Amino acid sequence: MPVPAPNLYPDFNTIRLSHVCLNVSDLAASSKFYSDILGLQVSDETDTHIYLRAMEERGHHCVILQKSDQPGTVEVMGFKTFDEQDLDRAEAYFRSKGCPVEWVERPYQGRTLLTSDNMGIPLEFYHKMDRLEPIHQKYALYRGVKPLRIDHFNCFSSNVDYSVAFYSDFGFRVTEYTEDDDSKRLWAAWMHRKGGVHDMAFTNGTGPRMHHVAFWVPTPLNIIDLLDLMSTTGYVDNIERGPGRHGISNAFFLYILDPDGHRIEIYCSDYQTVDPDLEPIKWDLKDPQRQTLWGAAAPRSWFEHGTPFVGVDLKESDLAASPIIAP
Repeated sequence: MPVPAPNLYPDFNTIRLSHVCLNVSDLAASSKFYSDILGLQVSDETDTHIYLRAMEERGHHCVILQKSDQPGTVEVMGFKTFDEQDLDRAEAYFRSKGCPVEWVERPYQGRTLLTSDNMGIPLEFYHKMDRLEPIHQKYALYRGVKPLRIDHFNCFSSNVDYSVAFYSDFGFRVTEYTEDDDSKRLWAAWMHRKGGVHDMAFTNGTGPRMHHVAFWVPTPLNIIDLLDLMSTTGYVDNIERGPGRHGISNAFFLYILDPDGHRIEIYCSDYQTVDPDLEPIKWDLKDPQRQTLWGAAAPRSWFEHGTPFVGVDLKESDLAASPIIAP
């Protein structure tokens, strides 16, 4: 299937991704990893939840750690709308697509619409979140990798074409993609709302599962510092892939795993995609530089490991095409 044309006037206006709720087994261990090692700031904590934000964020949270008897799963992915009326338009839109819709109460958020996409990924949309004082110039608080903001989600999808068509219809635009030459089906695609390379990406595989959530950092040197920190504080086995520079997105990257197996990407140096008429960039699936500009193939775990969404059945992809994988 060809990459769908962008819908520049969707039924409702999504600004950007906002937050993710991750289910964990041990709040203390997860808090240490996300606050002491990565450097996210704790906004609030209870016996069952920890709320964190990055250094440039004014909203109350970008990550929620939820103590759960299903650790290593994802509860929901969140997005912010342009205004309150967009929430009502979103409800009508998802209802018209046959998706479940429910108004839910969330701490520190205003009206919140819970729904799911066509693959079953739980999504929530809100407009208002409690604002906190700016901390981006409180340099005494900076630690770890010095995360500035949440940047994107990447999810495994059993049919990337269907996922891309669904998100395109409500305003997401494709920036880069990989197509299988034999079937002409999409193997992966990167889609955005906020003017970067992606807010949401899809990778072919058993899904839906979260592949990773990414955080933007100031420079590649912050990533090197994080590697030194992790390798000397008991987290060397949590380092999965990198550092390196992607061909797709041109970003400098590192992939690590949290204590419950959620994959985190540390990310910087991609490019702007504000113009609505930018043509998507196509990559050859067998081109090793699509994965890493320097030519190194990704490890097998990067194509196989993901964290499922609570209560969502998995489906294997029937697309057999595969990129080059490191032995």
